[in-house]
Amino acid sequence: MENVLARWRRELRGTFSANSPTVPQWERDLEKGDDGGYFAPESAAWAVHGSMTPVVAGIQALLLQALHPGAMAGVHDHSDYASDPLSRLAGTIRWIFTVTYGDTAAAQAASSKVRRIHTHISGTYQANPGTPAAYTANDPELLRWVHLAFTEAFLACHQALGRPIPGGADAYVADWAVAGHLMGVPDPPMTMAGLDRQLAGFRQELRCDERVQETVEFLKRPPLPRSQQLGYKVLFATAVATLDPRYRTLLGLHAPHVGPVQLPVRWAAKVVLGVVHLGLGKTGPSEQSARARRCRLGLDRPAHG
Repeated sequence: MENVLARWRRELRGTFSANSPTVPQWERDLEKGDDGGYFAPESAAWAVHGSMTPVVAGIQALLLQALHPGAMAGVHDHSDYASDPLSRLAGTIRWIFTVTYGDTAAAQAASSKVRRIHTHISGTYQANPGTPAAYTANDPELLRWVHLAFTEAFLACHQALGRPIPGGADAYVADWAVAGHLMGVPDPPMTMAGLDRQLAGFRQELRCDERVQETVEFLKRPPLPRSQQLGYKVLFATAVATLDPRYRTLLGLHAPHVGPVQLPVRWAAKVVLGVVHLGLGKTGPSEQSARARRCRLGLDRPAHG
């Protein structure tokens, strides 16, 4: 029994770290640095990203981001997500946690690294209504869409599954605007009203085509270990159920239901996330490193103090 449990925990941690056998060094390195970072332990960003809800939000963000044909073209033409999804997931997690928990220099360096990678990503796509358009991954409006989709998804999933956010939804939108600025997004939204307004500005550009449908099918059934497949089905269903109905309809997806009765996937997701929490541990290594750095700098007291 212990061997089965140990293997399950190893596989679970491997899913989020590209199968690293130990805590990745970059997470330990977040203990280094000369300031407290952009966010403090009581911030909205720590509350959301330190919970389990990002596991669902990540799925929903990918569904949303795929709806923009320019963003989808970049993924289709340049990403190896289908052949090596865990590496892409690990890279995204590294950026999110470095911006959230690292000092300001680390957050800036991580964002600059992503932007440098983006300089090699360009091409063309068919914009609505079928006119050819050029894209680059560092195009400010494509970066804006990715930022908006991320913020919308992480906020919606946390509001559905997580605890109250310090300062409310506006505080999270304002916090994560910092990441938008670091990535070169001009004037990212600072409030829920601003987020909704900027999302509305993209609606005429969104569509679900064959490429998007392929991405949706992949996200429905990613190549996970057998021990994670049932739990993932619940989490995918919850990502769909908590998605804004307008985007859900555009994607051709439906909230799970039997006849007219919607299934209680949120309750089931909380159970799955609770199990994942047990497997990963109470506090993640990135947060532990950030707290150690802040204590070293005299910004916070040790937990036992």
